Amino acid sequence: MLRASLVSADLEGAVLESCWIHGASVWGIKVSDETRQKNLNISDPNDPGAPAVAVDDIEIAQFITLLIDNKKIRKIIDTITSKVVLILGRFTDERKAVLDALRDELRKRNYSPLLFDFDKPANRDLTETVSTLAHMARFIIADITEPRCIPHELATIVPTLSVPVKPLLLKGATGEYAMFRDLSKYPWVMSIYRYKNSDELIQSLETKVIAPTEIKAKALIKKKNH
Repeated sequence: MLRASLVSADLEGAVLESCWIHGASVWGIKVSDETRQKNLNISDPNDPGAPAVAVDDIEIAQFITLLIDNKKIRKIIDTITSKVVLILGRFTDERKAVLDALRDELRKRNYSPLLFDFDKPANRDLTETVSTLAHMARFIIADITEPRCIPHELATIVPTLSVPVKPLLLKGATGEYAMFRDLSKYPWVMSIYRYKNSDELIQSLETKVIAPTEIKAKALIKKKNH
């Protein structure tokens, strides 16, 4: 299977075991529970100095090959995990203005903000998408003012992912939703920052949000590496 073109190939029931797949083009393939995949070697057999790497899934094999051979891909991943900030909140007109201002200010500070619309009902695909984005983020900012779907999403993310979460809450609004207190037991969920308006949030963003959250992110990374 060296350098084989498997674009849109039907591999349902196929046996892919102990074979070389270096250079194979794998896009849009069809597999089934009967497809057997084991010990797929992605190394170049013509390069005696190449590391011997074998996996058990042909699509994962193509991704791993990119990580090994493409320094640019690794750089992109490193950039994502060091700069991405996931912003969660509601997209009503009033709340979106605050989130947009927050996003613009994060850009000025060389972050890559991801603003996620939580004004829609939660479903499985949405939850999985948010979880994927959360795994890419350096930290999460969650505006829990007038929450709708955020309680469900935070309840999904927080227990399984040790990424700093900085909650925001508009002063004068109803206090944090009741179940939020259950999340506060996790050390990566930080204290709520209560802001008076968008201007105050932006003016205090560095000292009240970014700085303490960066400290928490560095502490969690240090703990993981030990």
